[in-house]
Amino acid sequence: MLPIAEHVEIQAPLLSPGPPPPAVPAVLELEPHPLLDLRALEVSFPGPLGDSSASAELCAALALDAEVPMASSDEVRLKVRDLLRQGGFKPTGRSKPASEYLIKAATAGFLGPINAAVDVCNVVSLHSGLPISVVDLDRVTPPLRVAIADAGARYVFNAGGQEIDIGGLLCLHDAAGPCANAVKDSQRSKTDPNTTRCLYLFWGTAELEGRAEQAAAWARSLLEREVPGLVSRDL
Repeated sequence: MLPIAEHVEIQAPLLSPGPPPPAVPAVLELEPHPLLDLRALEVSFPGPLGDSSASAELCAALALDAEVPMASSDEVRLKVRDLLRQGGFKPTGRSKPASEYLIKAATAGFLGPINAAVDVCNVVSLHSGLPISVVDLDRVTPPLRVAIADAGARYVFNAGGQEIDIGGLLCLHDAAGPCANAVKDSQRSKTDPNTTRCLYLFWGTAELEGRAEQAAAWARSLLEREVPGLVSRDL
């Protein structure tokens, strides 16, 4: 009688998962608008934003009296509001442009550093007078487009669950709907300490020719200084 061979279980070797697939570059579509002069910048950071901190020079630029290349004015404020009124939105009171909130916070001494990526946004918005959105590209779903939000559209804009009515306001939309604008970005699209890819939107107006382009170029130079190794491209 032949001996019965013992059953031997052979485990397959564990394979390394390898590097993650490369991120797909963002594509942004713009619906026609009579005044919008939008500039968009995609930025990939060498590590999570939680690992970055602003330099003393950048923190100092969060003050209204900082010596910087741009300065806001009443003319800029009024032209930005005119831009946001085009679809029927009223950019006043609690719905005023984000750049005006920054001026108020800086005047009261409440504007402090968060991380290098957000601080650059705040510095450039504060002094240029243009609202700037910063969106985590890994928290939104393509296709991305900029268009006026439908009447009655709303979204949550903070961790407390508060909502803003954005009907008639120029917004960034993803597959799930509006997610960012010149007043308040949605909570679902905001950056966090784990963010590694951002989309910066500079909400400029044709009535302030060249201002959005200047703000975007300044922001890029600050980002490259603050976070060595990042990769950026215009959309």
